[in-house]
Amino acid sequence: MIDIASPQRLHLDSDALVHNWRWLARHGGAEAGAAIKADGYGLGARTVMERLAAAGCRHFFVATWGEAAALMPLPEGVALSVLHGVGAEDMIAARMIPARPVLNSPQQVARWREAGEGLPCDVMIDTGMNRLGLRVEEAMAGALDGLAIETLHSHLASADEDSDQNGQQLAAFHAVRTQIAARRYSLANSAGICLGADYGFDLTRPGIALYGGIPRREAEGHIRQVAFPEARVLQVRDVPAGETVGYGAAWTAPRDSRIAVVNLGYADGYLRCHAGSGGGRWNGRKLPLVGRVSMDLTAFDARDATEIAEGDWVTVDYDLPRESAACGLSQYELLTGLGARFDRREK
Repeated sequence: MIDIASPQRLHLDSDALVHNWRWLARHGGAEAGAAIKADGYGLGARTVMERLAAAGCRHFFVATWGEAAALMPLPEGVALSVLHGVGAEDMIAARMIPARPVLNSPQQVARWREAGEGLPCDVMIDTGMNRLGLRVEEAMAGALDGLAIETLHSHLASADEDSDQNGQQLAAFHAVRTQIAARRYSLANSAGICLGADYGFDLTRPGIALYGGIPRREAEGHIRQVAFPEARVLQVRDVPAGETVGYGAAWTAPRDSRIAVVNLGYADGYLRCHAGSGGGRWNGRKLPLVGRVSMDLTAFDARDATEIAEGDWVTVDYDLPRESAACGLSQYELLTGLGARFDRREK
């Protein structure tokens, strides 16, 4: 098989990842797990799991059984939970893969009770989000009797806002905790951790903040950037003053300019909304994005990087909160949208 180098690289700063997890563990008032669904939010779930497990993380969360299977074998001492529970078509995988389903409905509870062979499970209680989970009254009515519940979960709907719903869900989960026996209890995601230790219970489930996202102002100055996309320069060209660049002639050179055309576009998850605000760096020098982002190509103004040449690598600006504010995409979309063309590697 021919080994072909990708013209895009996505670097994972594992030291920053571990730093973020440790800060979240300290601030959350409870043991911190890690959400590694969507292939570790696009950064590589296995690498993320291995680095955090080495740092002491013991609880990981994925969305589907396919994601769970891709992580086998697990590091020693690590537990994995599948957040979407167990459908009828998942039962073979759920019995064979050493991971726990997070049961989300009376139907899933009945299915696991009938065919789960007495294996431990997790359970999700809906305390107000109306997405996944048993309603509180269903759980209180004895639907969970006899199950070996490792972790009883709920999920905050508005933790990234100063909302009365946060306190309401906290109170509801406290009430559920007194009625349903489980080995541990878990409510807080990244934003929930920032609400304070009252939301921590026994285990937190950080996601976006692990990977450099800022879910609330309390995390500012503490969370480090983790993802660093890079793309190779395909061509450097001189553009005389008055000529235009790219589709729709959206940018006109105000002076004689030097333009670096980079192997990156919306097919890679670097979307058109970055036009007008995006940029990159080469050897520490700023490269403002010019014109439109096209499917596979983006142009950068290299007036302050006159030595840049074909084959050089441009580091794309990707500080999550700053880029989210500039382009309108959520921090989650910015990360998980980065495409399969990127060669994932560690810094």
